Amino acid sequence: MAVAETHTPEIVSAETAQRRTAWWLTAPALALMILILLVPVVIAGILSFTDYSLGNDTFDWVGTKNYDRLFSRSTYEKMFIATFTYVITVVPLSVGLGLGAALLINSLGRIGDLYKTIYFLPVMATLLAMAIAWEFMLHPSIGMVNRTLEMSCGTFLEIIPFLKNGCADRFPLWLGDRDYAIWVICFIGVWQGFGFNMVLYLAGLTGVHRELYHAAEMDGAKSGWERFRLVTWPALGPTTVFVVTISCIRAFQVFDTIEAFWPQGGGPNKSTYVMMFAIFEKGVQQNLIGIGSAITVLFLVFVMFLTLIQRWLVERKVHY
Repeated sequence: MAVAETHTPEIVSAETAQRRTAWWLTAPALALMILILLVPVVIAGILSFTDYSLGNDTFDWVGTKNYDRLFSRSTYEKMFIATFTYVITVVPLSVGLGLGAALLINSLGRIGDLYKTIYFLPVMATLLAMAIAWEFMLHPSIGMVNRTLEMSCGTFLEIIPFLKNGCADRFPLWLGDRDYAIWVICFIGVWQGFGFNMVLYLAGLTGVHRELYHAAEMDGAKSGWERFRLVTWPALGPTTVFVVTISCIRAFQVFDTIEAFWPQGGGPNKSTYVMMFAIFEKGVQQNLIGIGSAITVLFLVFVMFLTLIQRWLVERKVHY
């Protein structure tokens, strides 16, 4: 026969006091989160339906006019093309190179610490300072890149069409030609980002037990590729989901390099006019808070979409 559970008034009072104390302890953190994270998002969402500018006493409600402009004007079409070109290029390459570097360093033993430091240096360096260094290296006449390419003129490397055209005429204006500008930014993004992904994958590799490799060898997985395909890659499933999500968010946030190279225009013919630069240009330089807020809301939607995909993949048990 089940005995009914009874609660004395003293126990109920103690539980109530504990709940009240818990709420009081978490209230400052909740208030700070709402004030810093949620309130600005709500304000940006409201302003995106207005034509508000800083300094004006009044504003008019324009409905979805700002969003219609984002999907109808050629300038914003270039914004979407540049943003997604950067994301689609940088994310796979930085993730793949990060994984490859992690596997290489993990197999080298103690000497791997040297390569770990070398690959991680671009992550620790100030991106704005590195952008200035890249600007000098990519200078069309005195830059290291074009000067190095000029040294290949007259050699067997001149059979390469790109070098042949450069030796016959001139090498590209890397930062002044719309056909090359976005790819220069992508290259710098990969160079700067894959070291961070390498560290994340190295952390994930520490959780892959050696017994799994021994068991795979006993089952016939003799080559390194088979061990990677059957053991390493499945075990890195959660790490890969996290790395891809973080890389996508970081790619959408690219701004420093573009602002350092082209502070006034977003690249030649808007070829590197990404979303973060558009937010800065419209909201700060031109004081068009309404359209800047609309771009911000759209940016947050993309980031939220990526976060939901990550959550869905984690809930699907990508753990092995």
